[in-house]
Formats: sequence, structure tokens, C-alpha cells
Amino acid sequence: MRVIQNLYARTAVLLVLLKLSVAQYEHLGYPPGYPYPEQEEYTAPQLDPDTPRIQLRLAGQKRKHNEGRVEVFYNNQWGTVCDDDFNIHAAQVVCRELGYVEAVSWLPSSKYGKGEGPIWFDNVHCTGKEKTLAQCQSNGIGISDCKHSEDVGVVCSDKRIPGFKFLNTLPNHVENLDIHVEDVQIRAILSSYRKRIPVMEGYVEVKDGGKWKQICNKDWTQFNSRVICGMFGFPGERKYNPRVYKMFARRRKPTYWDYSVNCTGNEAHLSNCKLGQAVLEKSNGTCPRGLPVVVSCVPGKDFAPTLMTGFRKAFRQEQPLVRLRGGAIVGEGRVEVLKNGEWGTICDDKWSLLSATVVCRELGFGTAKEALSGGRLGQGMGPVHMNEVECSGFEKSITECSFNKEALGCSHEEDAAVRCNVPKMGFQERLRLSGGRNPYEGRVEVLVERNGSLVWGTVCSEGWRTMEAMVVCRQLGLGFASNAFQETWYWSGEVSADAVVMSGVRCSGTEMSLSHCLHHGAHLSCPKGGGRYAAGVSCSETAPDLVLNPQVVEQTTYMEDRPMFMLQCAYEENCLSSTSSEVPANTYRRLLRFSSQIHNNGQSDFRPKADKHSWVWHDCHRHYHSMEVFTIYDLFSLNGTKVAEGHKASFCLEDSECDEGIEKRYECANFGDQGITVGCWDTYRHDIDCQWVDITDLKPGDYIFQIIINPNYEVPESDYTNNFTKCRCRYDGHRVWMYSCHNGGSLSSETEQTFPGLHSNQVTHR
Repeated sequence: MRVIQNLYARTAVLLVLLKLSVAQYEHLGYPPGYPYPEQEEYTAPQLDPDTPRIQLRLAGQKRKHNEGRVEVFYNNQWGTVCDDDFNIHAAQVVCRELGYVEAVSWLPSSKYGKGEGPIWFDNVHCTGKEKTLAQCQSNGIGISDCKHSEDVGVVCSDKRIPGFKFLNTLPNHVENLDIHVEDVQIRAILSSYRKRIPVMEGYVEVKDGGKWKQICNKDWTQFNSRVICGMFGFPGERKYNPRVYKMFARRRKPTYWDYSVNCTGNEAHLSNCKLGQAVLEKSNGTCPRGLPVVVSCVPGKDFAPTLMTGFRKAFRQEQPLVRLRGGAIVGEGRVEVLKNGEWGTICDDKWSLLSATVVCRELGFGTAKEALSGGRLGQGMGPVHMNEVECSGFEKSITECSFNKEALGCSHEEDAAVRCNVPKMGFQERLRLSGGRNPYEGRVEVLVERNGSLVWGTVCSEGWRTMEAMVVCRQLGLGFASNAFQETWYWSGEVSADAVVMSGVRCSGTEMSLSHCLHHGAHLSCPKGGGRYAAGVSCSETAPDLVLNPQVVEQTTYMEDRPMFMLQCAYEENCLSSTSSEVPANTYRRLLRFSSQIHNNGQSDFRPKADKHSWVWHDCHRHYHSMEVFTIYDLFSLNGTKVAEGHKASFCLEDSECDEGIEKRYECANFGDQGITVGCWDTYRHDIDCQWVDITDLKPGDYIFQIIINPNYEVPESDYTNNFTKCRCRYDGHRVWMYSCHNGGSLSSETEQTFPGLHSNQVTHR
């Protein structure tokens, strides 16, 4: 009996420990494709007859479709809700009434702009369990002492309640109501389109009451098609052949949705459009003199089924005026615009989903899912080119929108960013992480075709580095890589997937799928084999971004002649040119000296890859080397030939200074932790060892000076394009000047081509 009791007790303890171990990773969320916990199915609320019938919507200066000012439709008029006593419980009721799983936050004081009409609710008190805002306690509907400067807004989760169904509780006013449907899809009908990825043409279907239904094309406009295409990641719509769809509709009777749709064409999502009048007779469910709606979308250049061929290749592509930087996945990033040959950012004042959508469409994506503010995807460098941008939604480029040319008071802390809708390419279904402690890490397993069937297998880890890991994390929608692993014996992946099916993988880091990287194909080569030596990754939603201040280099450059007997430590660290080993100790070396100020403009701290226990103590300089090579300094002739070089081996990484309000976290002294905190910078003064280039053997003339940070990609960053700095350098044998210093990617491509040397920090140190 005691044995059984002990067994029950141990089982209970194990269950508790299991729940705790799972709970510690719940805050990370679940990646796409990972099974979510079961959620309750939506059931329509049964309201008492005396409960006021209201309808809700989110309005105002929205940055996402699931946030905005709370507006209430009552007594044939739209009004607002006062922020007095409003709390997260009331926000929860609002969000669930609108069909979202839960509330994220609420915002007082008309943060989404002032509304109009009556203030229908004031001093609202909710428990969070009410089925409608009208059931919460308040002063009474229409009784308020508030002004519209107190209008409340909410932010709801972007996940919809499964099975949520729009209920028309206000007859004769359907045209004023927002659409709330469970899901929307483009379903390929013609056989020629069914196997194409992405799906670009087919029926528009809405899921209503758990069933997919077509929309009657009566009163359907190209503006509606434009919104549908934008939702699915396409910048625009195009004409299609209606004859074949008429034939198909005759053979198979459609099931129609009850309503028509009325979009203006600049909405980011169908849920932002208004409902049209009911178009169906209740008895037969037909579409009078009509057919199901069909849309055909134009894919952006990155998602076109085939690349340009033939003579088109001969035409030179124009320099784009807009780009995204610092984003983890395709279609997201900080918005940068090109003006007067220099790239700069946009200030987030008045930044809206409408303006963000113009950016997304211009870049070949669909509408914007989110308009981000406050430097959420990292801070840029250089000028702030645009402020208070306001678009109609139909501009071809963000540069055509109205804006304030003066960016007074705007800092890079206010850089605007976007997340765009991109086509579903099916990449996530062909890759998985297995055996990790949480969904963000594990052994990399890929789905490949072998002997006519699809099988899962591992990736050879030989040569597996940060860039390959970055592509894996992007493909899975898990952000940036935080580590690339060449041994995964501690992760017991799927036994049936132990065999190596991909080897020789080499990625540039910009690919959307691991299959797009260079690899061996069918002829595999993996000396160590898979199993414990299979490739693995861990991913993170954020990453650091190191950027050097070019003005500091320009302002601090000078020349010094220093005797060899004072350069012993530098000689040991290979900070002098190779000819220094052949000269006596009483000779001099001529050094080009300068300061470097390296900022972390990313979203997480920059930490050395090596663990503390493996750092190397350098007795001469009296500090620990945490990285083998952190920066490289080179001088090139104007034809691109390297004529002198230097490097800063194993930087002692620490916070020299920080922006206001940010505390220093890293200090090298006393075997302290090394790194650079977000919003801080590490300054290496011109007068410390190895902060130079040995130019003893250099002839007078004009040169290009180049600095590369983190050259071997040892530490993952959100943007590697800005990791190098170039300057023009003039040396007359007695003095030296630096001018035109700039960071990589900060100038137009035409200007950058006038600077020989590398055009990125992708050096050949692999």
C-alpha cells in the first residue's frame, strides 16, 4: 500500500514539474505551425430583451486593424466611450465583442484622435465577463460629463476567436457596420492555378459559421479586389478571363455569403471595409444575375513565379527610393528613403497604417499589417528625411505623400517602421526545429523529395554558421538567429529524420528559404555525418546592430611616428605590418591613428560569442580577449588594391557612454562582463594600442580607408550592411587627412561605386 502511495506522490510531483517546465516558455509564444492550446469555440451571446443593442468598431489614427478608438453605434448614431474608470477588464469586453481573443492594453486621452457625436458611455465598470459593453455598469447610456479629448482606445490581440460570426443586431443600418468574419481566402479554381505558389487568382471566400462561402459579384468593384490582393501580400490587382469562371459556376453551384462588400480601396484589411446591403433572398441563397467574386493579383518582383528572361535583363534597374532595414523577416523593417544621394529615416509623427501600406505596395508587398513607431525595429543613422507623413493610400511612392520637410525635434528614437503582408509561399512547412527546450531552438530538419516521396532529414553542420542560421529563423518566422550549432547531441530530434539530406549549405543571409542557399544537391558530402553533428539553431525576436560613427573617425585622424621598442605589445598582437619583424628595435613605425565610436542601435545587447571561461588573458595589455578579431582596418589604392592593413584583435567590449536614461551594464575591469548595451557605445580612443594602421611603407597619395566591424559574423546582428565605414584618405608624406567618411549603405549605389573596396562586410574569412 505504501509503495502505491509513494508512486502516486512521485507521479503528482512529476506532473507539477512538467507544468512548471512548460510554463517557463509560455511567454515566448508559439511559432507559426506549432499547435496552439485548444481555445473555446465562439457561441453567439444570448442577451436579455432589456439590454441596449449596440454595435462596436475601432476607429481613429489606427496603426493596426485590431486597435483604435472605441466607437459605439446606438440610436442611429456613432459615438465614443469616455476613459474615466475604464480599465483592462472593460477593454477585454470590447475586444471579445469585436471578435478578438483578448485585450492587450487600453489608451486614454484620445490617443487615437478625437471622435465625434455623443459620448455614449462614461464611468464604465466591467468585470471582464460581460457579453457586451452595454451590460457593464456606467452612468447610463448617453449620460456623460466628458469631452472628446477623453475618448478611450484599445489594443486587441490580432488573433481572432475561432468561429466568430458577425451578427447584424441593427437592422437598416448594415452599411455602417464593420465586417467581422472568421477568415478570408483566395481559393484557386482553375487547374492551371491550383499548383502554383503563391495563390494569385481564384474565388474570394469568407468563412462564416464554420463554412466557406463565396461572395456575389453584384456591386463588386476593383477597389474591393485591391484590398483583397493587399491582404494576401500582393501590391495590386489585374484583369482575368471571366468566361472560364462562368463555365465553372454553372457546373458547381456556389454557396453565397449574405452580404456585399463596400471598400474604398485603401483599407489594409477586409475587416476595415464596410458591409454593403444584403444581396441574397433568404429562401434560395442565389446571386441574382451574378457570379462568385474572382480576383487576380499581381505579385511583387520577389514573389513572381518566374524571373525576368531574355532582353529584359539588359535594362538597368533603377535605384529604389525606399527600402526596409533591420527587420527579421521579408516585408518588415525600418523605413528608409533616398534623398539627395543619401539614405535617411522617417519620423513617426502621424505615422499611420495608410502611409505604411503605401510603403509596402511600393516595395512589391501587400498592405501593411502594422505601422510601428518609436524605433521599434532599431534606429537608423544619418538624416531624418520626412516628418508628419500623410498619404491618401493611392500614391505610387511614399515620396509622393504630403509631409513636413522640417524634422525639428525628431531623433532616431522616433524612426518609423512597417510590417507588410507577404504572400504565403509554403516555406515554413518544409523546415522544422526538433528536440529543443522551446519552439525557438532545436536541430534543423528539412523536408526533401527522395525516390518520389517526401522525407524529413538533417543538415550537415560542416561550415554551418550564423548566416545559415539566420535564414532558418527567417524561414520559420522566428526572428533572428542567436546561435548556430555544429553539434546537437543534446537535442534528440526525430529518430526517423537522423539521415543527412542537405550538405554544403552556404547562405548570403538574405534568402527566404534554406533551399535557396547554395548546397550540394543530390550528391551529399558530410564527413562527420548527421546525428550528433547535425546543424542546429536558436532564434530570438531581437538582435543587436553595431554601427560606427564616421564623423568621429574623420575628426580624430592624425599621424604618429613611434619607436619599435614601445610597440612590443602591439607586435605580439599582430597590430603592425609584416615588415616590422625585419627591422631593429631602435627604428620607428609610422602609424595612422584615429578613434572609433561603435554604437549599438539594435534591440538587444551585443555580447561576444565565446563564453567567459574561454576568454584569453593577454598579459602584456592586461585584459581578456573575448573575440579573436572584432574590427579590421584597411587602406586601399584607388584601383581597389590593399596597400596597408591593421586590426583590433579581441576588443575589450564595454559601455563607454550611453544615451540619457540608459545605465551602463558592461565593464572590462576585474574580469567583468563584456558587451555593448542597446543605446550605448564603446569608444576606443586614438591613443590606445592597435587603434591604428601601420603606414610605414606607404607612398604619398590618395587612398580609401575602410573599417569593418564583426567581420566574421561571429555575433548575429539585425543588419550587417552598416557594419563597414569608408573614408577618402590623403597622405602627403608629412600629414594625413580623412574626409567623406560614411557608413555602408548610407549613400546611393552610384555614389558608393566611386569608393573602391568592399561594398558590404562580407569578407572572405570563412
